[in-house]
Amino acid sequence: MEIQIRRSEATDARAIKEIYEFENAYSGTLQLPHPSIELWEKRISNIPDHVHSYVAMLDGEIVGNLGLMLETNPRRRHVATFGMGVKDHMQGYGVGSALLATAIDLADNWLDLKRIELTVYVDNERALSLYKKFGFTIEGESKAFAFRNGEYVSVYQMARIKV
Repeated sequence: MEIQIRRSEATDARAIKEIYEFENAYSGTLQLPHPSIELWEKRISNIPDHVHSYVAMLDGEIVGNLGLMLETNPRRRHVATFGMGVKDHMQGYGVGSALLATAIDLADNWLDLKRIELTVYVDNERALSLYKKFGFTIEGESKAFAFRNGEYVSVYQMARIKV
């Protein structure tokens, strides 16, 4: 099973929308259930210059997506954040690892970024394990950060600092 990573293209909108139709993908991110194709067509066809968007492919099917967003404030240009989603049935097969490795390679070896930040729900143990594997550490917790499934949930603030 070889996962291929490539840049997102405008024609990927429908496939990326399908990722975020899965319960774990929208519950583990700030996406809403039942995304529209129009929303994803707009997002993917108008990617700003400071955003690097990737898809993970397996046997010709797009199974994951990651967006690395560079900070635009001049004093934080050494920082990026990211969001990622993987189809539910593909979680645990290395898709997230392949996407994250690609983003970290870009950050470290091509963009000279010092810091990558993220937020992750405190109950998302699979994601926490992945991020820790790649050197991210918990820097703090934000209580009642987002509303999900009828209740407020907390997130950890995590970062990876290139030494």
